[in-house]
Amino acid sequence: MKNEKVKQFFSSKAARSMIVIAAVLLIGLAVYLNYRWFYDPTGSLGYGENNMEDNFNDSASTDADADESKDYFAAALLTRQQSRDEAIDVLTLVSGSADADEETKAEAQAKISKIALDIQNEANIETLIKAKGFEECVAVIGEDSVSVIVKAEELQAKQTAQILSIVYETTGIAPEKVSIINK
Repeated sequence: MKNEKVKQFFSSKAARSMIVIAAVLLIGLAVYLNYRWFYDPTGSLGYGENNMEDNFNDSASTDADADESKDYFAAALLTRQQSRDEAIDVLTLVSGSADADEETKAEAQAKISKIALDIQNEANIETLIKAKGFEECVAVIGEDSVSVIVKAEELQAKQTAQILSIVYETTGIAPEKVSIINK
């Protein structure tokens, strides 16, 4: 008897609609809380300290812009490192697993070697670009492409050519597969 009432309740359109609405609200709340707790370090959503000053001036905005830019580059480097660490952990588990066959272990070792080479190449690219006068730089090497983010108001053609040359000499990836972003 109870089972039939439950089945009847869940088979009605109104019940399904209520369940979908409740699920959407819960997912929205989870996304908000995730952002609030993990991706809003400045507390700008209202629960942290109020960092607005009554005597706002241009030098304060310049300092804030510089801090925001440094935070962006630091966050990008940290995110890149964390994702690489996670990938290496998984590949290490696979390569050390007794259940994995030799081909899978060899593939995992090859991927670990590729990640290590990419890390070294990214560091080289970043160092060489900073040596060309850029204050901040983050390079991310993909499968067959490279993204380079530099701190610059505007990029001149000469600067773009220097960056493309550095990336090509370091990785061998053609300039048309290099994305340069000024931040």
